[in-house]
Amino acid sequence: MENNFVFMFDQSESGMKELLGGKGANLAEMTRIGLPVPYGFTITTAACNAYYDAERVISSEVESQVLQSLQVLEEKTDKKLGDPTNPLLVSVRSGAVHSMPGMMDTVLNLGMNDETVKGMAELTNNARFAYDSYRRFIQMFGNVVLDIENYFFEQQLEEIREEKGYQSDTELTAEDWKEVIEAFKSIVLKNTKRSFPQDPKEQLFLTIQAVFDSWNNKRAILYRRLHQIPGHLGTAVNIQSMVFGNMGEDSGTGVAFTRNPSTGESKLYGEYLINAQGEDVVAGIRTPQPIATLKDEMPDVYQQLVNTCQLLEDHYKDMQDIEFTVERGKLFILQTRTGKRTAQAAIRIAVEMVKEKIMDQREALLRVDPDQLNQLLHHRIDPEYKREKLAAGLPASPGAATGQVVFDADEADKLSKDGKKVILVRPETTPDDIHGIVAAQATVTSRGGMTSHAAVVARGMGKACICGCDSLKIHLDSKQFAVGDTTVNQGEIITIDGSTGEIFLGEIPMIEPELSDEFQLLLRWADEERKIGVRANADNPTDAAKALEFGAGGIGLCRTEHMFMDASRIPTVQSMILSETTTERKESLDQLLPMQQQDFEQIFETMQGHPITIRLLDPPLHEFMPDKEELLVDVTKLQITSPDSNELQEKQTLLRKVRLLEESNPMLGLRGCRLGMIHPEIYEMQILAIFQAMSNVMKKGITVKPEIMIPLVSHVNELKEMRELVIRISQHVQTETGLAFNYLIGTMIETPRAALTANQIAEEADFFSFGTNDLTQTTYGFSRDDAEGKFLQHYVDSDVLKRNPFVSLDQDGVGKLVENGVKLGKAINPALKTGICGEHGGEKESIQFCFDLGLEYVSCSPFRVPSARLAAAQSTIRSERKKSRKEPQYS
Repeated sequence: MENNFVFMFDQSESGMKELLGGKGANLAEMTRIGLPVPYGFTITTAACNAYYDAERVISSEVESQVLQSLQVLEEKTDKKLGDPTNPLLVSVRSGAVHSMPGMMDTVLNLGMNDETVKGMAELTNNARFAYDSYRRFIQMFGNVVLDIENYFFEQQLEEIREEKGYQSDTELTAEDWKEVIEAFKSIVLKNTKRSFPQDPKEQLFLTIQAVFDSWNNKRAILYRRLHQIPGHLGTAVNIQSMVFGNMGEDSGTGVAFTRNPSTGESKLYGEYLINAQGEDVVAGIRTPQPIATLKDEMPDVYQQLVNTCQLLEDHYKDMQDIEFTVERGKLFILQTRTGKRTAQAAIRIAVEMVKEKIMDQREALLRVDPDQLNQLLHHRIDPEYKREKLAAGLPASPGAATGQVVFDADEADKLSKDGKKVILVRPETTPDDIHGIVAAQATVTSRGGMTSHAAVVARGMGKACICGCDSLKIHLDSKQFAVGDTTVNQGEIITIDGSTGEIFLGEIPMIEPELSDEFQLLLRWADEERKIGVRANADNPTDAAKALEFGAGGIGLCRTEHMFMDASRIPTVQSMILSETTTERKESLDQLLPMQQQDFEQIFETMQGHPITIRLLDPPLHEFMPDKEELLVDVTKLQITSPDSNELQEKQTLLRKVRLLEESNPMLGLRGCRLGMIHPEIYEMQILAIFQAMSNVMKKGITVKPEIMIPLVSHVNELKEMRELVIRISQHVQTETGLAFNYLIGTMIETPRAALTANQIAEEADFFSFGTNDLTQTTYGFSRDDAEGKFLQHYVDSDVLKRNPFVSLDQDGVGKLVENGVKLGKAINPALKTGICGEHGGEKESIQFCFDLGLEYVSCSPFRVPSARLAAAQSTIRSERKKSRKEPQYS
C-alpha cells in the first residue's frame, strides 16, 4: 500500500495532528467547518522524517505526491503554477506538531518570476502590487532558501528609499520596485554564484527542502529543548494558495486573539495593517493598528472576523490565535492555533469558560500549566521594560529582585537591618550563610546547581535565586565580580530574574504578585479532583504558615539541621562538634535542647494537627564548621601579626578539628543515621525535644502528628536500632507526663540499597519518604553540584539526557527504584505510608509518576504547593481518562 505523504486540506480526517502538524490539522479542520481558508495541501511529518532518513533528500515518492496534489490545487483554483497569463502563487509554511511560533521558516508568493509578475500586474491591474510581491519573494527566498543574510536586502532597499527621498515602502512605485528587483537579483548572484531560479517547480522543491531543514536550525532546537518537545517528530509543510493583503486600501493582514492573552479579558485583541503582507506585521517596519479600529475601516470584514473568532473558540474550546488576510474586501483565515497566554490570562480564561459553559471544571484544570502558577507567587520583571542581559545562570528559584551587591553573609545581614535591599553574591553558599540568604532579596552563586544549598534554601523561603552562573568571576578579596569586560563592585545595583536565570545591571521595574479570585477558585476545583496529598518542605513556623496559606496538607520534610543554622546557635553547635568526650558533647547538647524544643513547639502549634515529617540531623558535621580555606588564611595572617595570641591558638585548634572532620566524599560519609549510630546522644537530644514539645502542645488541646524520619538508612539494622532509640525516649516522656503519643517512625529512602531491600526495611518502618534528590545522586553516581556545574547541561544540550534528572525525575532509572521500594515495602506492610520529599515533589511530570505509582503524597517547597495541587489534580484526571479509554464501553 502506498504511503500517504501528502493530504489536501479537505481530504484528511480529525485527529491527524501527529502527521499534519498543528497548523495543517487546523487548516484541514477549518476547511471542513466551512471557513474561508485558502485551499492547499500538507506534506506530512512522515515525509520530513523520510527526508532525514535519506540523508536530506526528498524521495521520488514524496515528489510525485506533491506534484499530484499541486495539480489538484491548480484545478480547484483554476490557476497554474508558472502560467504567465493566470499564475498560481503559493505560500510554503512549516507546521510542527507542537506550536513553535517563529522558530522555523516560511516563504510567501512562491511562483513569481520575470514572466508571472507581468501576468499578475495585468490580472490585477495593479503593477505596483505585482512587483512589490515579486521583490518580497526574492528577499524571502534568498534569505530562507539560499541562506543570504537579510541585511543585504534591507540595506539595498534603504539605499534606494534614501536616493528617492521616500520615508516608507508604500511610497515606492512599480518602476521603483522593478529597480529593487534587479538589485535583489544581483545580490543573489553575488552571494550564491547563480542566478535567481525562474522555474516555479524548482522554487517549490528547494523551499520544501529548506523548511524541512529548518526543523533542525539552532533556534528550533533550542525552543524544543526549552519546551521539552521531542526532536524525532519532524515538521509538516503547508502549501497554500496565496491571498494578498497588499493589493490596495481595501486589503490588509493581521493577527487576532479571541481573548486578551495578557489579561484573559473576553474581548477581541490583536492588530492589523492595511495594504500589507503578513511579515510586515511581525517585522516591525510599520506600526500596526489595534484590531478595534478595523470596525471603522472595514465594518463588514470586522463583523465577519468577530463571528469567525467566536466560531473557532467554540469549536476548539480554547482561546485562539488567528492569522488573517483581507484581499479586496474579502476575509481569509490563514491559520488558527491555541493562543499563548500569561499565567493570569490562563486562569481567568479557564474559569470564565466554565462559567460560559464552553467547558467543564475538569477541562479547565487541564488548560492551565502548573509551571505558570509560579509566576503569580513572586515578583516579576515588567515585561514591557527593555533590558540588556549581563549574564545568565541556572534559574534555581523563581521571582525577581533588585538590590546592592554584597559578597558576605554578615554584610548582607547588617545592611538589611539598616533598611538596605541587597543581593548576596557568592561562589557557593554553606549553612554558615543562612542568615545572609534570609536577609538578602535574592542569592546568586557562580557554582552549584538547581538543588544546591542556595537553591533549596531560597526556594523554601520563596526568594529568587540563580546558581551555577560560571561566567561570573567573583573576587571576594576585592569585593567585586567580573563578566567579560564589565566589573561590578560591592554596593552597585543589579536586578536578577530567578525564573530565567538572567542578571541585569541597575534597577528594573517589577510587577507585584497577584492572587486573583479566579486563582483561588481554580485551586479549590483542583483540591476537589486530586487524589494524592500535597505537603510542603518547611523548617520553621514562618515557612509552615506559608505552606498552610498555599494549601499544603502537612509538612513532608522538616529539616532539623536548618534549626541549628541560626547565627546565635552556631557557636553552641560548633562547641558540640568540637567536644573531645561524650560528656562534653552532652553539655553542649543540653544547651541546644530547649532551643530545639521551642522550634518544634512553634511548628506544632502552627500546623494545628496536620502531619509533620521531622528528619533527624542529616548533613555531615563539617557543614556547621567554618570554611577550611578561610581558616587557613586567618591562621597564616595571625602567625605573622600576632604569633603569641590566644586567637591564634583557638584558630589553630579549630583548623585541626576541621581537618579531622574533613572527608574525601562527605555526601557518602559520616552523616544521616550513621551519625546517630556513632553519636546517639545527638539523636537522643532531638528526639527528646520532639516529645517534650509534643507534650507541651498537647496540654494546650492541640493535636500533634509527628512522623519521625531516620535519614540515609541503607540497612534494616540501622533503622531497627534508631527505632528502638525513638521508642525508648517516647516511653520515658509518656511515663513522665501521663500522655499517650500518636506518632510514626519511618525513613527516607535515598540509596539504591534501601530501595532494593525495602521489604526488609518496611518491617521496621511506618512510612517511607523517597528522598529523590540524593537517590538520583547515588543512582547515577553524580555529585549533584559538580554535575550541574560542569557537564550536566552539556548532556541535555547534546541529547545524552532528555532532561536534567535533578529537575524532572528519571522515571526509567531512579523511578524504577522508587517503584521497587513501594511494591516491596507495601507487600510486607500494607499500611506503609509513602511519599516523596525531593524537589521533584513540585514538578508536574514527577507528580504524575508518583500518582500512577500510588504514593499517598508529594512534598515540595511552600511556594510550589499551588502548582503541585494543580498538577496533582491533572494527574488524577488524566489517569482516570486513560483508564476509561481502556475499559470496554457498553451501550
